[in-house]
Amino acid sequence: MPGTLHYPALAERVRSQKSLQPLLYGEVDFDAQPYRLATAPEDESSLPEWVADRAPLLEDARTVELISTGTMLGDVVADPYAALMAERPLKELIEMLVLACREGIEAVPDAPPELGAFIASMEATPDWCDMDLVEEGARQARIPAAFLAPFLTRGVFVATFMNTYAALPMALTGALGGRKAARRVNETASFFAVTTLPGALERYGLGFEAAAMVRLMHSMVRYNALQRSDRWDLDVYGIPIPQVDQMPAGLINIYLLAAKAVREGRSEFTASERALVEFGRYRCFLLGLPEELLPATVEETLHVMHTRAALLRDGFDDATCGELVRATMDAYLPANDTPFDRAADAVERSFSKAFFIRAFVNGDRKAAAAMGVSLSPGDVVRIAATAPFLIGRFLLVQTADNHAPELLRDATDTFTISVLKRRLATYGNPEFTTDGEKYVPVQPTPSASVS
Repeated sequence: MPGTLHYPALAERVRSQKSLQPLLYGEVDFDAQPYRLATAPEDESSLPEWVADRAPLLEDARTVELISTGTMLGDVVADPYAALMAERPLKELIEMLVLACREGIEAVPDAPPELGAFIASMEATPDWCDMDLVEEGARQARIPAAFLAPFLTRGVFVATFMNTYAALPMALTGALGGRKAARRVNETASFFAVTTLPGALERYGLGFEAAAMVRLMHSMVRYNALQRSDRWDLDVYGIPIPQVDQMPAGLINIYLLAAKAVREGRSEFTASERALVEFGRYRCFLLGLPEELLPATVEETLHVMHTRAALLRDGFDDATCGELVRATMDAYLPANDTPFDRAADAVERSFSKAFFIRAFVNGDRKAAAAMGVSLSPGDVVRIAATAPFLIGRFLLVQTADNHAPELLRDATDTFTISVLKRRLATYGNPEFTTDGEKYVPVQPTPSASVS
């Protein structure tokens, strides 16, 4: 990475991938800029004009360097462990990781050093982290996780497929339809829900283990994309699932808090919001994001997220993005097929469509329809019929949590946890794996050719 001035430690971490994992990264030129990075003012990026002005973002050399560097960063500890797939059965790698998460690395017989480094990196809680604040943030976060997220997750998941350069890894996995698409949505919902449970992000908590499994899955995708797919073009796409592509999902809640603060004329997070920010940042740390990509203030959060979008080249091709969107919207998420489950799935799908259209395309139904998300009259009727109960219940619980006496607040939290656990049961047992033998050739978008 020529011209590294502001983030030398991050740049060195990126370059270290070549020596730490020569099998995967030996042929990667980390000084080259992949085509996906849209750094020229005339480039079309994925930053919508209604979100922010792109020109000032490109003038900030420091943040441009941050995003450019992070675009070439995989996972320096999980990738070497996933690469052991070349010599060990995947089932064995998963079993060792689960055992290490639940009982410690000492409990794993003949644990490979790659696993030890992986677990140690997650155990190294950063100095900035206040675990009491993380726990308070988790308590606040589990209210929307229990009462709102089940009706929005599909819409958020679809939003990750709006760009060819970021969506291609998922397309390569072959998870484009049927139960595979449903499993991916449910796994995502399960991860974000389980991390909000009491103590989930502590060393031996369920969220710690879930984060480790997500990292292993992402690393398996990187390994398979680079080793088993002839469609991955390093010159065009760079590193599969770079850390900057995990920012939108990991920081979406913090981003929404920051946007809310600006709308209210504030430049700082409130004390209550600070807890949610600490929770979100620590969860992202467990997922492998470096501290440099974990903004902590209102201004930093908006600026970093907007710059990431401003540097991601625009691209939506039907063979990649369109197929992923349609598969996700068509997927039947419940495990059972009772009349109630079918009705619940229809309601959830309607809310997800509406949320996607409002949050990600600024209410432009025509633009959403072109991407494969259409809001029908039936969707509108379902939303109108169920919103008073669904949104009203969420607001009632949140109000009780914010303003009720401590005894009632504790009772509210107990109720929320019980609802959340029922949600987790409906999501099923997440696998957090990907099968390299089933990777499919995906035709790249015509715009994804180096000129």
